[in-house]
Amino acid sequence: MPSFLSLLCWLPLAVATTADLTSEKPESRLEWRLDLKEPEAEKVKVEVELGGDDVASVTTIKGEDRRLYALNVAVPKGERRKVTFYMECRNPTIFDAQHQPVAKVALKTRELGSKSWDRALSLEFIGDHPRVRQVTTEVLSVLPVPTIYLAGDSTVTDQPTEPYLGWGQALPLFFGAQACIANHAESGLSLKSFKGSRRLEKIVSVLRPGDYVLVQFGHNDQKEKGEGIGAFTSYAQSLRDYVAAIQAKGGKAVLVTSVARRRFDAKGQVVESLGDFPAAVRQVAQELKVPLIDLNTLSKQLYQSLGSEGTIPLFLHYPAHTFPGQTVALQDDTHFSAWGAYAIARCAVQGMSQGAPELAKLLDLPADGFTPEKPEALAKVKIPASPLVKTEKPDGK
Repeated sequence: MPSFLSLLCWLPLAVATTADLTSEKPESRLEWRLDLKEPEAEKVKVEVELGGDDVASVTTIKGEDRRLYALNVAVPKGERRKVTFYMECRNPTIFDAQHQPVAKVALKTRELGSKSWDRALSLEFIGDHPRVRQVTTEVLSVLPVPTIYLAGDSTVTDQPTEPYLGWGQALPLFFGAQACIANHAESGLSLKSFKGSRRLEKIVSVLRPGDYVLVQFGHNDQKEKGEGIGAFTSYAQSLRDYVAAIQAKGGKAVLVTSVARRRFDAKGQVVESLGDFPAAVRQVAQELKVPLIDLNTLSKQLYQSLGSEGTIPLFLHYPAHTFPGQTVALQDDTHFSAWGAYAIARCAVQGMSQGAPELAKLLDLPADGFTPEKPEALAKVKIPASPLVKTEKPDGK
């Protein structure tokens, strides 16, 4: 059983603090929590000093609902290594320009009590004898780096439990201290329902000039029916509306085509399962002259490179009873395993280099030669699992 520790700190806004964790020597897991009392405290600078004097350590850092901030950081015995990043610790309340509460995000039942929406910052340290010397935090009203907001569905969201992971959860790994990743995506949502539950309003309310908003939908929009509903009609118009709302606050909209599902034909060729929705995103991006990340194309290139059998580990294929509460076999070709989410995040940042070069300047990528056509570097990636709890399939498919 993994060792577990939870520490609580009660701190006012804008006060930096350092917690000494050198006395904690877990075998595989340590959890640290910081309660934020001020209602608008949503951005935090975090500095973690890793390493121990008793043993060589390997530490992965996850924050909030399992966002990845550092992966398998090895520190020799007696040495130190500092990791710095920025975190969003949002709450559902929407404030106006005078800092008065005016509305709330309509959370789903599964989000109630979520670490993504509480009044606290949560960090999880996992690995082979993870060692943390100290954690220094500073709540900031203005960040010195851009915030990258993610608006999307279950393929993007911060999935709270194993074995699911959205590609947005892996994205912080590739920006380090160059940006703050704020993942507002949620399972089962379309452009319409994301806006209807006030999630776009929440993003816009905290958006600052120079911040980015990545918009990836399509999976659930594809299921909407009715007169005038379609990729090149209602969906395209909603994309235009999103871009207008983001740009009105000085933000930078980046459109993202829907990540592909795992679909192969009898000849082993990847086939499209999202209809005209990726094409509609490309059309609107060109029309409005906004950056485009063509994740649909890049993910299909990755799948084709790995082949039908090779793509299975990217997704959720597990026999019954592999995880607590899992009474039936998982055969999910839409949602990602941790390894799959990492791979798709790599495709997304590849797409930034191709279609959003200004955003790509903020990246801090490993020099491993990965491309969707040459994914061999993925074989070396191992992401430690968080403690296993009852698993629940995300909304959408």
